[in-house]
Amino acid sequence: MHESQSGTTWWGHGRLADLAETYGTPLYVYSRQRLEVNYRQVADAFAPLHARIRYSVKANSNGAILRLLRSWDSGFDVVSGGELYRSLRAGAEPQSIVFAGVGKTDAELKLAVEAGIGWINAESREELEALDAVAGTLRARPRTAIRLNPAVEADTHKHIATGGKRSKFGIDAPEAESILARADRLPNMELAGLHVHIGSQLSSPHATVNAAGKALALVDRYRLRMLDIGGGFPVSYHTDGEPGQDLAGPSAFAQALAPILRDRDLEILIEPGRSIIADAGVLLTRVLSVKQRDGRQMAVVDAGMNDLVRPALYEAYHPIVPLEVEDSGRVMTDVVGPVCESADAFAHDRLLPRLRRGDLLVVTHACAYGMTMASNYNSRPRPAEVMIDGDLYSLIRERETVEDLVAREVNRVM
Repeated sequence: MHESQSGTTWWGHGRLADLAETYGTPLYVYSRQRLEVNYRQVADAFAPLHARIRYSVKANSNGAILRLLRSWDSGFDVVSGGELYRSLRAGAEPQSIVFAGVGKTDAELKLAVEAGIGWINAESREELEALDAVAGTLRARPRTAIRLNPAVEADTHKHIATGGKRSKFGIDAPEAESILARADRLPNMELAGLHVHIGSQLSSPHATVNAAGKALALVDRYRLRMLDIGGGFPVSYHTDGEPGQDLAGPSAFAQALAPILRDRDLEILIEPGRSIIADAGVLLTRVLSVKQRDGRQMAVVDAGMNDLVRPALYEAYHPIVPLEVEDSGRVMTDVVGPVCESADAFAHDRLLPRLRRGDLLVVTHACAYGMTMASNYNSRPRPAEVMIDGDLYSLIRERETVEDLVAREVNRVM
């Protein structure tokens, strides 16, 4: 795999082929070096604003990755009790954790309060009342923020926009103001922050600045001391010659937000996920067969939509790079998986070399929302995960077995 094809030098010559031979395919492979470069880029961009990073665990929740991020001084943004458990298990300080998520159960609220996490970002009046009751029972007073729905439409895919008028996320501004004006009715919490996040893969900072401005109006009016502006910093997936969109990086977002956030006596949190993790990982897959259809080659590979669902779910684009394949002229190619669904396809109409059974393909930019969204559909065991660090590598998750698929089933007939 040449640098010009892959857009990265993080993998090393022959390393991916060796890993595929050792651990089999499909296989997720991550680069520690790239992960740190991406983290430092975000941290440096927001350092002038004294913003604290709370990595979005839903992007990739492997414990080895969380432990690395913690060692670099990252906190965590979680959206479930399971992600909270993972973060604590990775050694996170409870005060460095923010619990967001549109619907939290009483059990999850209890877990968060008992753990003493930094902030609980509530998304409805009912959730605030439930949290107040849980905290009262536990004789605690958790720090709480309201997630504001700013009615700002983000320029992104409809499935990853979270701040529009019809979005399920957050509390509308009039209701948020009503709650803040009567905060004394919630005596078992310190209602002292606002959270605003309008989506992922944001094409520019403008909508984020607009949303943050609306939140600051309430922050100032009610003298709140924390503003969580979410994440959404975009990643360009187009690195192999396909047409892409010029996207603003973390520094552009930080610079755009600086005029309204600079020199404020305010705890500022950001929740990057994709921008830290996406291009730090690849999915290795092997060609099972090649069919000729309608004047093109159709490569059937051993990875499926259960391993990487983004192309099927969002029509998401991922570069696909042949590994050590002789380039004897390129042909139009569809790359499809083995899952029994027509949606199980990674790419259509890509120019790739002529492929044969056994060839390895590299699906790049696969670290964000790859393994975390993987499933056992078609009773397929999920892949292994490997971390590369310079000349070293280590297995950070074993491949599932067919026995794992049925391990939790109760084997009896009613």
